[in-house]
Amino acid sequence: MSSVKQTLSNYYSLTKPGLVYGNLISTLGGFLLAAHGNINFKLLFATLVGVSFVMASGCILNCYIDIDIDRIMKRTQNRVLVKGLVNKNGALIFAIVLLCLGITTLALLVNLLVVIIVAIGFLVYVVLYTMWLKRTSIHSTLIGSIAGATPIVAGYCAVTGEFNLVAQILFIILAIWQMPHSYALYIGFLDDYTNASISALPVVKGIYWTKLNIVFYVISFFLAVMLLSVFHYTGYVYLIVMTVMCAVWVVLAYRGLRTKNLRRWARQVFFYSILVIVVFSLLIAFDWQVANV
Repeated sequence: MSSVKQTLSNYYSLTKPGLVYGNLISTLGGFLLAAHGNINFKLLFATLVGVSFVMASGCILNCYIDIDIDRIMKRTQNRVLVKGLVNKNGALIFAIVLLCLGITTLALLVNLLVVIIVAIGFLVYVVLYTMWLKRTSIHSTLIGSIAGATPIVAGYCAVTGEFNLVAQILFIILAIWQMPHSYALYIGFLDDYTNASISALPVVKGIYWTKLNIVFYVISFFLAVMLLSVFHYTGYVYLIVMTVMCAVWVVLAYRGLRTKNLRRWARQVFFYSILVIVVFSLLIAFDWQVANV
């Protein structure tokens, strides 16, 4: 029994559950923003299950494709595929099953638009980002941000069935957020990315240029989140809280230009970015309003 439990645990860890659950928070936020308090719980459950299965499939394939890189990087050396705790063919089959279940759930119980959105995110993450650009281009993070922005859009479009202005704003917000979040991670684990010959921005262009990019994208995120207030899709609580959160993030990012403790600063930016997006997702879920524009 214990061996079965351990096997299940190993397969579960393949899906990068922390990443999946984090993205489901934004999916939930997008769904509740669109629902305006009229929540269809069956639709919500189907959306969360379908999106999570497709994301989990993408994460497994990421581990499957990047096993050579993961062996080199200290941050990923304990992943179950690297340690041989899960058979590669078993992982591949698991990924395919989850992908089929996720797409089927979304197609039958949600809507075709969400299927398309999630499929685009999956293809961008697995094919464009993991299989190609991650190893060859400093622009991999920018392209990969498309995939990271699809869960919240999927949650919103599950309710509306259309890719309207709000969906576009949500996409922009999440795509921009991915950039400083990822760049801070790269700086924090710079030795790993250098040793693995990954074309991350700080590896190719240097740390200072990456810091400037972080400042730029944090300010851009600040401006982007304000669009929901400008178009009256969110209330005053959202406006006040996000203004404060973003202002703090801008100051934190700017301090990085002169910091001497690089890893500590990168870690602060990274974890604060997670706090920002969680708060953002909760705010749009509960401080929505019907716009008259």
